[in-house]
Amino acid sequence: MLIEGVFAAVTTPFYPDERVYYRKLEANVARYSRSQLAGMVVLGSTGEAPALNDVETIDVLRTAAEAAAPEKVLIAGANRESLRAVIELAEAAAKFQYDALLVRTPTYYSTQMTSSGVVNYFQAVADRSPLPVILYNIPRCVPYQIPVEMVAELAHHPNIIAIKDSSGSLERIKGIVEATRTVTKRAVTVTPVFEAVTGRMMNPALTVQSATFVSASDLAGGPAIAVAPPVTALKTRTKEVGFQVLTGSASIILPSLEAGASGAILGFAACAPEACYEVYFAWKDRDSKLAAEKQEQISKPNQRIVGELGISGVKYACDFNGYFGGYARLPLLPLDATQKSDIESLLRQIRN
Repeated sequence: MLIEGVFAAVTTPFYPDERVYYRKLEANVARYSRSQLAGMVVLGSTGEAPALNDVETIDVLRTAAEAAAPEKVLIAGANRESLRAVIELAEAAAKFQYDALLVRTPTYYSTQMTSSGVVNYFQAVADRSPLPVILYNIPRCVPYQIPVEMVAELAHHPNIIAIKDSSGSLERIKGIVEATRTVTKRAVTVTPVFEAVTGRMMNPALTVQSATFVSASDLAGGPAIAVAPPVTALKTRTKEVGFQVLTGSASIILPSLEAGASGAILGFAACAPEACYEVYFAWKDRDSKLAAEKQEQISKPNQRIVGELGISGVKYACDFNGYFGGYARLPLLPLDATQKSDIESLLRQIRN
């Protein structure tokens, strides 16, 4: 699976009484689908995955998949503490035709997460998951940072295809890129313009438009019978890709790309997807000056909103930029007036 470009780590909307607001999730995902994003991560850290019960988790995965455009890559977060529970989520995500699984290190028994235990865990997930696995390194939430040497070892597993590194360290990104450079490349299916081909794009039932089709001959020859429009065969090609490295920090998109990263999975893209994509596009277009300007524009807002204010900050920023954010679930607290004012000032030039 090609994991390349900018991905939004989407939020999970709630009613004021903390029930999941599925209609707003649909609206957000549909709007992200009209952006230049490569895809979305559902139920990652920004999605408050640990705060959802099992029923809500499955319903959120289903709702997002049904609302997403077929060409957008969908990555399901697997925030559980046991191998069995993660595989159950992987099977559910595969049923909804997600494209990959984002898997973090278990945290509760942190003192027993030895190097051999963590390697065995990720390999066991990859062995049993029906979806390709993306490693998730997020030391600010998980009391374990996956060593670069371990990433290099795991990268040789045929079902472990990428890592999202949210350490915020450019040196780690560089180190992972270098350490995984010798991993055997995989052939992935892409479009004629080398964009990702998702499982939903390959499913004709999901690519047929809801409008009915009436042929010209039917119109000329009597009563017209409405039928489904003809499905055009999807043209594809293959591309060789190695182990894919993605940054989890919007403050270092550009230097990460320059170091060899394939893209970014960003909480900041939940509230400012186009601003994040513009960094990637300018870099892809080899306009280094514009890319640096676009990177500078979002670095400080990302640090304040995502790095300091966290989920509540991202959600208020979503509200300010036309998406539905709402409140985070307790124990996360809402913002005060000063914090909201800070966000409004920071985003004044970053509207979407």
